[in-house]
Amino acid sequence: MAAPAERMKAVRARRRARGLRELRLVVPDASSDEVRKRIADQVARLNPDDERAAMEWIEAVSEFDADTPR
Repeated sequence: MAAPAERMKAVRARRRARGLRELRLVVPDASSDEVRKRIADQVARLNPDDERAAMEWIEAVSEFDADTPR
């Protein structure tokens, strides 16, 4: 059997041949108390008026709810 690095190289080559590319994401761990506190602190500092304006803009430009009566 091929070494793990060789197997992964072959997997990536097969994916590339199919037009695919590997993507790795590193995101904050939402189960971490430290991360949850940092998020809560950031949310507490949000300006409600700015957030309302952003939501109104998102709703205005969204195609999926264009036929929904308001």
